[in-house]
Formats: sequence, structure tokens, C-alpha cells
Amino acid sequence: MSEFKIIGTSVPRLDGMEKATGRARFVNDYDLPGHWLGGFVRSPVPHGILTGFDKDPAFDWSRVVFLTAADIPGRNFVHIVRDDYPVLTEKRVTYVTEVLALLAAPDEPTLRAALAAVRPRIDPLPAALTMEEGLEGRVKVWGEDNILDEYHVDCGDVKKGFSESDFIIEGTYETGLQEQMYLETQGAAAIPHPDGTLEIIPSLQCPFYVHNAVVQALGVPEGKVLIRQPVTGGGFGGKEDYPSMMAVWCGLLALKSGHTVKLVLDRKEDIEATPKRHPSKVYHRTGFKKDGTITAMEIDLLLNGGAYTTLTRVVLQRATLHAAGAYTVPNVKIRGRAVATNTPPTGAFRGFGAPEAFFAVERQMDRAAMKLGMDPLDLRLRNLIRRGDLFPFNQRLESGASAEAVLLRAAELSHYREKRARYEAERAQNKRIRHGIGLSIVMHGGGFTGSGEDNMGTTVRVEFRDGRFLVLASSVEMGQGSATILPMVAAETLGVGLDRVTAPPADTNHVPNSGPTVASRTTMFVGAATHDACQNLIGELTGFLSDENACPPSEIAFEEGTFSVGGRSLSILDAASACVARRGELSAEGTYKGPPTANPWDDRGFSGDAYKGYSWLATVVELEVDMDTYEANPIHTTAVAEIGRVIHPVLAAGQLAGGVLQSLGWAHIEDLTVRPDGAYSAAHMSSYLVPTTLDTPRWTIDTIEDPCPAGGFGAKGMGELPCNGSAPAFLSALDNALDVFAERAPATGEYLFELLEANQRIEAVAH
Repeated sequence: MSEFKIIGTSVPRLDGMEKATGRARFVNDYDLPGHWLGGFVRSPVPHGILTGFDKDPAFDWSRVVFLTAADIPGRNFVHIVRDDYPVLTEKRVTYVTEVLALLAAPDEPTLRAALAAVRPRIDPLPAALTMEEGLEGRVKVWGEDNILDEYHVDCGDVKKGFSESDFIIEGTYETGLQEQMYLETQGAAAIPHPDGTLEIIPSLQCPFYVHNAVVQALGVPEGKVLIRQPVTGGGFGGKEDYPSMMAVWCGLLALKSGHTVKLVLDRKEDIEATPKRHPSKVYHRTGFKKDGTITAMEIDLLLNGGAYTTLTRVVLQRATLHAAGAYTVPNVKIRGRAVATNTPPTGAFRGFGAPEAFFAVERQMDRAAMKLGMDPLDLRLRNLIRRGDLFPFNQRLESGASAEAVLLRAAELSHYREKRARYEAERAQNKRIRHGIGLSIVMHGGGFTGSGEDNMGTTVRVEFRDGRFLVLASSVEMGQGSATILPMVAAETLGVGLDRVTAPPADTNHVPNSGPTVASRTTMFVGAATHDACQNLIGELTGFLSDENACPPSEIAFEEGTFSVGGRSLSILDAASACVARRGELSAEGTYKGPPTANPWDDRGFSGDAYKGYSWLATVVELEVDMDTYEANPIHTTAVAEIGRVIHPVLAAGQLAGGVLQSLGWAHIEDLTVRPDGAYSAAHMSSYLVPTTLDTPRWTIDTIEDPCPAGGFGAKGMGELPCNGSAPAFLSALDNALDVFAERAPATGEYLFELLEANQRIEAVAH
């Protein structure tokens, strides 16, 4: 019997009917009478000096608004992590698609004509398009050495650890770009009001990030900027930073033109210009005993940050901290660097650096299993981090250590051992369709790295209006389910039905700052703040009833939605209604208050308790390979996660399946590169493939509960976790099917052909 009435049940999504019936309004659905349309003049070259613009005199320029850097009323940067990204380029162009000027026109034909009538004048310069070219430093992209950020983790004595090993295994692993491919493209609308207020409606994840960026770039007072969330059609990290730019650009055009302006990207421009997952290159050197015990790890992790910082600093932090994987390693040396190149800035993508790190360490474990003659499962089980063990960054894992539990459960559900042996034996039969099975074990730290959650001041307000409780937070519903989860937390705490609670879209004039919708933090941290706000509201009502009944608060009891006062019972709804009738309002705020930190995070030393809790995921991928076409497709995937308390089982299963599928796409079909001219190799969904229903495997999804004291009702973060493990598990299955070892993703058919050809050449020489 559950101790909860709502938590742990799969209630219908509160936003489900609105979206299923088409009533949901995205940015482009807003009816804004008389609005103008915005557009961009972008750079066609990756590096050069902007000397001006050639404007066709035959076009009537009085019909449009044309803006350059000289027209920016505030400071010429978009405030993100570091203030280095210009709103509009003043002189030096650093990547293809960089925005050089803005245009707004009253209709689409006029806008198209204006865009066709202007050309930037750019004196081209040599460009650094690869990480290797960025590291060479011959072309200065950022700073003096093109290193955007660098972090180090040192633990134990690496030299001694390698000297004690029986085997030293080395490998270099690479991953590519990945496009978020959210359903709704980037878009914003800006409305200049007569009282000087600038209202902006962007598709976004982080309302207060956008608010801060607009205030600084446009020079508008804080109280005169209103950010209002429409329905957000997906984000996956892609709407963490870029909406700040969209809002600033759109706001500039609205202020200059005096008209409401819409700025919505079509799919082509969205793919060509917006941030992607960071490409990575990771070198691993690992020492092992004969029994498979790890004695030492040396890791050099490199991310391609593109031309500006955007979110690279914090992506690199997470990648560096997750680089040693879910293992106990006594001696570790990790260097994490992000290099600047003349490519579009990379940014947030579900997983936020952890998938790149886990791809490398999990592939290294598979390589070691081959060298040691061990099953990859047994090698992992020998080295898993367990309760009481230390991470390399000096955090002791005191609770929620579930790596072994999820891995054993996934192996059992998938029949991993039996199938691996069977498929290995089948390789010798040289069938046209071959099968393979592989696995991975990963974790994900919930919330901001280090002291971020302690310093965030995550705040939620709960109000009672018109017979309903409103959960007011800056957390954004973008498909993941927060508009259902937060009301569930409130309803459980208040002891009311879910029909009495709602979480309206964020509006910076009315909601407190509960932080951005990123880092798998909403359910864990904003949920905890929601619970705190509800407890405080119960306290407010207790005080009200104490006054009304002339009795001390200690004589008033509250349980399951009912107050007991002087021998009579009163529902919380009746008490709230009475309070509003007497006092005019009822509200209470709550903040996140986590348990005390055992080893406070040291930013300078980059060590200590990095995260409040870790979620765990074991993934087993079973695939088939067509040896005529070299197409590899997942046919069955088993995912077992431990995410603390499971608040909503169906939403949790959907998050797991969706994230795993995104990772599988990255593993083998989502092939995006930078061409020699600095542009991306794909600009349409016909040339950039994402998994469809035909590429989707059968699922076995399971969860293990281990409530976390740091999260609301014991929940831990899970939004990003599913993207961390499927890619290495997929490549591990290729090992089993083909007897090859893939070192990079995506493992396309062309790449598999190269590996098999190389194997055949080696065998021919051997004979």
C-alpha cells in the first residue's frame, strides 16, 4: 500500500488535452494584429573583417527597418555564462551564419526583397574549422590560445597506479555534432507597449535568463521588461541559450520600428545557425590488474566550443566531472578543455557534456574487456562505484549508489549473457543479417554543478485564487511534464485533488525565480521548493485559523487536506476560501533547502561535493546489421534507471524511452559535420536523419526506487540521464555482431564498411 495518494500514480497530463486538440498556442500561433516580420543578414564566411554593407539603391529602404551594431542601445553582448557573444558583429566575423544586421518589414514579400537587396562586405581571413586547427593557434578565434575553458581533476598518485598495473590500455574516442530537432523551431515575438514596457514572448526554457539578457543589451529597466512563456514546443537544451539572442534581436527590431515584431526561424535556418551538441575527442589511458581491477586512469577530454562561449564552460565542467564514469578509480588525472573554432557556437543538449564523457569511458571499458578476455559486464561489475566510495573529485557516495542494482537488473531483463554468447557464435556463420548485444552503465548528477543549487535561491510561490491553488514557478513545460509534476507535488502536500491545482506558464512579472529549466533540476529541486511553499501555506492557514478561533496554533492539526480545530474539521479548501474572504489573498513562498553538504564544493580546486544526488542508468542494446548495406538498426533496448522516487511512472518511462532513442540516433544515423566552407553539412531533415518509428526498437523499461533526501518527495533528476548511455551500448553491440571496434559516433554504414575492410586486410596479411 502506497504512503501517497497522488505521488507515484500516472495521472493524465494536465496539458495533454490542450496539445492533443490543437488549442495550445506556440509563438507563431499568437494573433498579433499589425505585426512586422524580422529577418537576419548573416555571414557567408567563417572568418573575416566586416567593412560594411552594400544596399541596392533600387530598393525603397524607407519601407523597412535595418539595424547594425551601431543601433544597439545597451551593451553589445548577449548575457549568458560569459559576456563574449555580440548581439551584432561590429568588425570581426567568426563563423558562418553569424548575425551581422537585422531587418524588419511589414510583410513577408517586403522582407524577402530587403534581404535580397543587401550584402555584407567581408574581407576573408584564414579559418580554424577543426579542434586540431584551434589548438594549433595559428588562427586566433578566442583569446590568446583559443582555449575557452580548462579544468583539472587529480586524485591519488597516477604514476604509482600505472606502475602497479598489469596492463595499460590506450584509446582515443570521438563524437560528432547533434541537432536537437525540437518540434517547434526557435521563435520570438516582441511587443512595445505605450507605457515603455517591452513584452517578449519567446519559445524558451529559461525565462529569467532571457530577461537578464534583454535588460543588459537593450538598456531597458528591469521593471519594463516582461518575458511571457507561450507553449514551448520542445527544447532538449537547445532553448536554454539561443532564446536570449532571439529575444534581444526581436526586441531591438520592435523598439526601432515601433511595431510588434515576430522573428521565427524556418527549419533550414534553425539547423544552419543554432547551437548543437559539442563534438568531442577524448584520450584514455587506463591501468588494469589481471583480474580487471582498475588501478589508474589518465583522461584528456576536448570539446569543440565554436566561436563563442555560450554554455561551453558549464558543459565542460559536467563532462570533466563525469569523465571517469561510474567506477571507483584510486588514481585519476583528468584534463578537460574546450577549444574555440570558426564554427557556430555549440551549446546545451540533453546530457550537457556527460554523453560525450561516457561514450569515451564506456568504449574504453569495452576495449579493455577485449584485451583482458573478460565479458564487458563482468569488467564493469568489478569496478563499479559503490556506497562509501570516493569519486575522483573527492565526493563520497553516501546514498543512492545504485550502479550495481540497475546493471544487474538490465542484464537479467535482457538475457544479456545468453544472447551475447549466442551472437558471438553466430558470427562465424557469416549470415547476411547479423545480431549483437551490448551494454553501458552511466550516472548523472542532478542540478547545477558544485555550489550552484545552494546559491540559486530556487523559489516557488503557491497562491489560492478562485477555488484553486496556483503553483507559480519559472520552470517551463516543454513536453517533459513539469506542468503535471509540480501540481502533483502540491496536491499531495495540500491533500487536495489534482483538479484543484494548476501551474500556469511562466511570466516574469508574476512568478518568482525558481531557476532555469535545465540540468535535470525541475522535479528534484523545484519540486522540493514547491513542497516547501505548500507547507508554508499550510502554516499561513494554521495562523489564520488560530486567530479566527482564538486558540494557539499548537491546538490546530492538519492531516490529508483537513484541519482539526476545537473538535471540528475544516477542509483546506474551505479554510483557504475563508482566509481570502477575510484577508483578501492567500499565498506563501518556498525555497529549496537541501541537506547539509559533507564536503563543500571548492570552485578554485574543482573538487568536493559536485551534486546533491546521482541518478543511474543501465542500457542494453540489441541490434541487427545488414551485411549488404551495412545498415545497423536497434531491435530491442532495455533501460533500467534509478531516479529516486518515481513521481509519475508513465512520464518517467516516456522520458527514458525518448532520451534513449535520441542517443541511439546520435550513435549511428545523425551525421552532421562542418564543410570546408565553414557551414554545416546538412540544412534539411531530408539530409539530417533522426530516428523515426521505423528506427525505434522494442522497449523494456524498468525503474528502481531509492528515495533521495535532497529531492522533492525523494525524487532525483532524470531528464538528461537517458542520453548518456545508449551510444556506447550501441557500439558495444556492434563489437558483438561484427568483431570490429568502433571508436567514433555516429557509426554510419560507411564507417562500418571501413572497419570491416581494415579487418579483412589485417586477416589477409596474417595469412
